[in-house]
Amino acid sequence: MRVRDADRTRAEILEVATAEFADRGYAGARVNEIADKLSTTKRMIYYYFGGKEQLYVAVLEQAYNRIRGLEQQVDVEHLDPVEAIRELAGLTFDHHEAHPEFIRLVSIENIHRAEHITRSEVLSGLATPALDVLGRILERGRDAGVFRDDVDALDVHQVISAFCVFRTANRHTFGAIFGRDVLDPARREHQRRMLGDLVVDWLTVR
Repeated sequence: MRVRDADRTRAEILEVATAEFADRGYAGARVNEIADKLSTTKRMIYYYFGGKEQLYVAVLEQAYNRIRGLEQQVDVEHLDPVEAIRELAGLTFDHHEAHPEFIRLVSIENIHRAEHITRSEVLSGLATPALDVLGRILERGRDAGVFRDDVDALDVHQVISAFCVFRTANRHTFGAIFGRDVLDPARREHQRRMLGDLVVDWLTVR
């Protein structure tokens, strides 16, 4: 019972802390504010996480683990390579749209030049699962003579991430300049399909 209560408390702290760091950044976030929203104390939060930096790293770890976990669910072995690529691209599209706080956290950490990520053993170890699924899809596609052989998994990951991150990170500036809301629900399926088309067309051998 105590373990379950501790896990629930930890999860509640991370949920509120995620919103706080995403809204205010690492420098602007205040642990006292997080404590007030949870009707608890700063001391209690530090009991679970040790300090503000450790709490922020835990927030990042949870955010990255969520998307890595989703990627692992792609049925690489049974899906056609082209469909598997579309599935992975669509999964990333859906996740990033549903979790704008993740995009803000990534942007904030880039402002800090990834100094917190590099200190986390959990985060530094996420490169392998991120690329493993893509690597296996590409290998099957090449073996079938469908995919080109001059790109690697990191290239593909970069292209998919660039499209999906841009939609959320640049929504407001893009809308102000061009008058189009890139998150307009009416255009959602068009953009999701466009991403799949772009990646598949780029990868396909002619």
